[in-house]
Amino acid sequence: MVRHLPFFSGRVALVNYGNDYGKLVVIVDVIDQNRALVDAPDTVRSQMNFKRLSLTDIKIDIKRVNVCVGNLTDVKKKWENSSWGRKLIVQKRRASLNDFDRFKLMLAKIKKAGLVRQELAKLKKQSA
Repeated sequence: MVRHLPFFSGRVALVNYGNDYGKLVVIVDVIDQNRALVDAPDTVRSQMNFKRLSLTDIKIDIKRVNVCVGNLTDVKKKWENSSWGRKLIVQKRRASLNDFDRFKLMLAKIKKAGLVRQELAKLKKQSA
């Protein structure tokens, strides 16, 4: 006999494996201890293994019956403002850089570090 786990329904999860890698989905219901029924605006409602999901702290209020997950704009905004979401955005941006962009980024970091070092030396000189 399978118990319904209410703390999972409405939970937003990130798909960490498979064709939907990197997409946000909402857990509608728990099928058994290994699988959940998930839904998202850009995907078909389907079952997914919990091993393929990374649970987030974001939760929305939904009903178990006839759930239509249509508008997730506020959820996407919350996700993009979370530290985990920002980290993934930065990773995607860095992966899309070419060699010359990485070179320019390296030079900018060196220049910034030099300015910080100069200001720190000025502050040390003033305090001494």
